Amino acid sequence: MRVLVVEDEPLMAGAIRDGLRLEAIAADIAGDGETALEMLSVNAYDIAVLDRDIPGPSGDEIAKRIVASGTGMPILMLTAADRLDDKASGFELGADDYLTKPFELRELVLRLRALDRRRAHNRPPVREIAGLRIDPFRREVYREGRYVALTRKQFAVLEVLAAAEGGVVSAEELLERAWDENADPFTNAVRITVSALRKRLGEPAIIATVPGVGYRIDVDA
Repeated sequence: MRVLVVEDEPLMAGAIRDGLRLEAIAADIAGDGETALEMLSVNAYDIAVLDRDIPGPSGDEIAKRIVASGTGMPILMLTAADRLDDKASGFELGADDYLTKPFELRELVLRLRALDRRRAHNRPPVREIAGLRIDPFRREVYREGRYVALTRKQFAVLEVLAAAEGGVVSAEELLERAWDENADPFTNAVRITVSALRKRLGEPAIIATVPGVGYRIDVDA
């Protein structure tokens, strides 16, 4: 299991990281919201542990981004507040569990393992199309048996295209489903991401452009 711990108190963050590693749980630390979002964009995590009160984008904002990404990544929120209203607002944002500071490391470990078991029971199916094998749970892609390393955004775009099963997906739909709600509808991010995705997948090109309409996976490639 690999988790991202977003905690701005260095001593606590270090203690959590070291304690989790002793339990065979790999833990990366982000001390602020910007770092957390950057790490989430380049690494695949099984669970996010979010302190709500951190510099930069708050833990609440990060939780919203994770939920909007559609990855289904479980979220465990940490907070010093023990009020029911605070817990309720956290769950409304998409948190799967809640732990109030101070807490025992053993309790954190038990909760993480429970979330991991629940996540395993809800694994999305592996999709195979046109020589691609797409595993949403492990966030892995293989083409003709060759592993293809993708960024989170490239993987999200590929998932949308694969779900269409050869049908055309417009740039607007890709922007809506693979980006967050704040994405600029006039951005060229879709074109740039699709171009980079083509390069990662290699030859022969498997993503076709339908001029003036959108993109599709060439199932006959």
